[in-house]
Amino acid sequence: MERRTGTVSRGVRCPIIREGDDIASIVVDSVIEASEAEGFDLRERDVVAITESVVARAQGNYASVDAIAKDVKAKLGGGTIGVIFPILSRNRFAICLRGISKGAKKIVLMLNYPSDEVGNALVSLDQLDEAGINPYSDVLTEEKYRELFGQNPHPFTGVDYVSYYKELIQSCGAEAEIILANDPRVILKYTDCVLNCDIHSRVRTKRILRGAGAKCVVGLDEILNSSVDGSGYNEKYGLLGSNKSTEETVKLFPQECFDMVYSIQEQFKARTGKNIEVMVYGDGAFKDPVGKIWELADPVVSPAYTKGLEGTPNELKLKYLADNDFADLKGEELKKAIEGAIKKKDNDLVGNMASQGTTPRRLTDLIGSLCDLTSGSGDKGTPIVLVQGYFDNLTD
Repeated sequence: MERRTGTVSRGVRCPIIREGDDIASIVVDSVIEASEAEGFDLRERDVVAITESVVARAQGNYASVDAIAKDVKAKLGGGTIGVIFPILSRNRFAICLRGISKGAKKIVLMLNYPSDEVGNALVSLDQLDEAGINPYSDVLTEEKYRELFGQNPHPFTGVDYVSYYKELIQSCGAEAEIILANDPRVILKYTDCVLNCDIHSRVRTKRILRGAGAKCVVGLDEILNSSVDGSGYNEKYGLLGSNKSTEETVKLFPQECFDMVYSIQEQFKARTGKNIEVMVYGDGAFKDPVGKIWELADPVVSPAYTKGLEGTPNELKLKYLADNDFADLKGEELKKAIEGAIKKKDNDLVGNMASQGTTPRRLTDLIGSLCDLTSGSGDKGTPIVLVQGYFDNLTD
């Protein structure tokens, strides 16, 4: 019988991962046990993805607030530090801010507005329009912000991040001053020692600040990029991609884990005879159309993946073929014509009109987003995701 399904994404349950666990064997065992329990077979070019959280946990990649404080003080001097462009997050940034504040006498916190880098809003565009504020040029003090906009709790969490971050800084013994601006050079009116906390625009921000004469510019990716007194670290991303673990510790983004994904691939080959692609995934790269939040707070969707996941999709748009090349056909004749076009397609469809409208993103970003939505971030208990049929097309 002809196959009637395409891509299938399954969350796979596994034991709770602890530091030092053999995560490669756990992943392989869990997927094979799931296939036996649920009655499905593994196929060539299936994708097995593991959330970055359990990888970092198995690595024991944790650090304390005090380790953050020590590194911040060593790299930025411990005086007045401008902390600019952080995201608004209790889980992602608040614990980092606790350590940063313990490593300084004063924090001048400069927030993006109307929203942070990933879409968490302080105010709406409509509010800015009504107040006659230009976010590209206007600088708001905390007092001016309150005068114009009052209290603005986050619509999902109910947190007023201006108050929350200010109180957090003060609770750590540092003086706090908050301003709202989008030009990184504004911070240099307050201090020439700057910690820029933006994620995807961090390279540009550093370049602008250094060009404007900043004495010291350090990115969040340069805090805990090496171990402090035996702490965890991430050589490439530092504190970027970290999450709150406890009130005094953060779980960092996984250290280098390409060896792990290839070990998993080899174990699947040995036990099933199938060539399985493997990746580690974090936040998916998608945007909530209602809340306006862009999910990607990690520095990358996938920090490690097997070679077969490199590149972008190479697909034809079926509706384009149906409406253009084969507009005079229908039924079985149309299906056979489209199948023939798929079988004869070039290996590189860049510039081909028949591929317009297909998703021009990297495979790891697309599959990682699918996996993030499948596993969720709560209590589903499925940190492993099996994706089947992703590389299939109508002819398979």
